[in-house]
Amino acid sequence: MLLLTGEYEGTLDDKGRIFVSNKLRSQIDCDEHGSNFYLTLGANGVLCLYPEKYFQQIALAESPGMVAPDESIVFERMSFALASRVELDRQGRLLINERIRTRANLQSGITLVGVRDHIELWNNDDWDSYVSDNFAQFQQQAVQARQTVLQKQSKEI
Repeated sequence: MLLLTGEYEGTLDDKGRIFVSNKLRSQIDCDEHGSNFYLTLGANGVLCLYPEKYFQQIALAESPGMVAPDESIVFERMSFALASRVELDRQGRLLINERIRTRANLQSGITLVGVRDHIELWNNDDWDSYVSDNFAQFQQQAVQARQTVLQKQSKEI
């Protein structure tokens, strides 16, 4: 099981590279999850970095259920066209080409966010806005999740 967590600020250098924090990389077991990555645009245009074995599971899964055949083709075409296999260099940097940077609205300041089975790369301002816009909802969900866990634990006793 992969459980990527945390937020890490970084800077895109002049060559389009971003350093992926050692703290984030150390959460990934290369034997279990793969030593390379797939970079792809995800939901809402957020750039996602998946360990190769997790991306392969997603890519080889069936198209979203209950969709028309032409919608399935769109999903498949976009899923593969907007993804690329990438490697980190010896210093732990990821090269992001200009086209992808533009599509994901990445500027020089980037926040890398651990999101369970992948890393999201956000423009710093976009990430700060997202956190601000969604913090109240998150707080409610956190309280509900905690209550659910406590209820489950009390039933087990």
